[in-house]
Order: sequence, then structure tokens, then C-alpha cells
Amino acid sequence: MILITAQSGSNGNAIYVESQGVALIIDAGISGVQARTRLAALGVDIGQATALLISHDHSDHVRAAGVFHRQFGLPLYMTEATHRAAQRSVGLGQLREVRHFRAGEVLSFGALRVETVPTPHDGVDGAAFVIDDGRVRLGVLTDLGHVFPGLAQVLASLDGVLLESNYDPVMLDNGPYPPHLRARIRGDGGHLSNAESAELLAGLPDDRLQWACLAHLSAHNNTPEVALATHQERLEGRFPLTIASRWVASGPMELQT
Repeated sequence: MILITAQSGSNGNAIYVESQGVALIIDAGISGVQARTRLAALGVDIGQATALLISHDHSDHVRAAGVFHRQFGLPLYMTEATHRAAQRSVGLGQLREVRHFRAGEVLSFGALRVETVPTPHDGVDGAAFVIDDGRVRLGVLTDLGHVFPGLAQVLASLDGVLLESNYDPVMLDNGPYPPHLRARIRGDGGHLSNAESAELLAGLPDDRLQWACLAHLSAHNNTPEVALATHQERLEGRFPLTIASRWVASGPMELQT
């Protein structure tokens, strides 16, 4: 199984996962041109993907969903509430093939099973995803809200993870955001800090996770260097760590069976 992030952050998200001849796109918060070009540079044709899954209705995850759907011929999967909210907020245009799921259901795409995990992030009806090909399990876990019950158990079941590591608390306190926005980020519907992400990873069994990719880093309240340092201090080299870029494609990252 391979993972590529075409981009990850509040400026837009799009993720590619492939295994056993099945490819999925998760989220569509960048332009179709950017997605096609960045993936093509890594040898991937986005038009060969099987489906587009949307995690929630925030614009950095859904604003180009209609474009991806029409340009690349991708069936669109999202919850009904996310669909309604996205049509109101960003407008998806004409959609020919939309399939609704409920967060908590399992979706099947050939050899791949996708577990949809409800999240308390402050979107309308958010979901994170675990992709299982019968040999390895990959988590795409961003925009989580807070460390909610069951999250550690999901992580413990994974062989690789793209995990939110959004902000450094000191940088947030001393950064440009107004108090209400700082409270939102720290709140139950916001984002995980570097320290929260590192603590979750530190609590995992020693012998399963092959790597972790830290994702959705804030442009103002975090840096790749700070995020990595926080995790390295807590994890002491237990497994490889990488960063998903806000600006360019990252990967491919591979899980070995």
C-alpha cells in the first residue's frame, strides 16, 4: 500500500492511497490541475482512481470535489450532511454519481475496505478513514477535534498513519490569531497539537507501526522542525517520521506486508 499527499494543510488537502490495483482519493481541497500535475510527477494518473472520499465540509477539504468528480470521472462518497453543507458553503456544481455513507460504516472498493471513523471536529459530519487491504492498515486521521474515546484503539490497529499534528501551543499563544480562533483550535472541535499527536504515538505497541506522517501543520502556529522535534523527543526514534507538505506532494510512502 502506498500513500501520497498532494497537499496537506488549511490551504488545501488531497491524498492518494493505492493498493492491490485500487486507488482512492481522499479530499479535494486543491485545484484539479494541481492534483493531476503533482501526482503525475510521481507516476500516478488521478483519472485511474476508483473513487473520491470526502472527510467533511470545510472548504480546504471539499471545495474542488465537484471538479475532481467531473474532470477525473470519480464517484463521490460523503455523508449526506456533508453533501448538503458543502453545496451551501462552496457549491459543488452538477454531480452525476454521489454515494452517501454514514460515519462508522465500512465501504468496499475491490480488495480495499475503508472504515469510516466519526470525528468531533467542528465540521457538520466529519469522518476519518482507515484503509485495509487485508494485509496492512493505513489511517488517514486529520481534523480530529480532540483526542476522543476510541482514537488510541484505532491507532493501535494501524501499520502506518497520516496523523494530524496541527499546532505548537507556545506558537499558538504568541501568534497572530485572535482569542476566539485560538480557543477554537484548542477546543473539542479543533485540532490536535504536536504534543497530543506525539503522546498518542508514544502509547502505541512497539512492534506494529511502520511509520507516521505528520499532517495538517498550521502555517502560523507550527513548523515542520518544531513538529518533528516534539515527536522525536517523545518517541526516541521508535519508527520513522515524515512531514506532509503544505505546498508540494509528499511521498510515496509505502507500507510493507
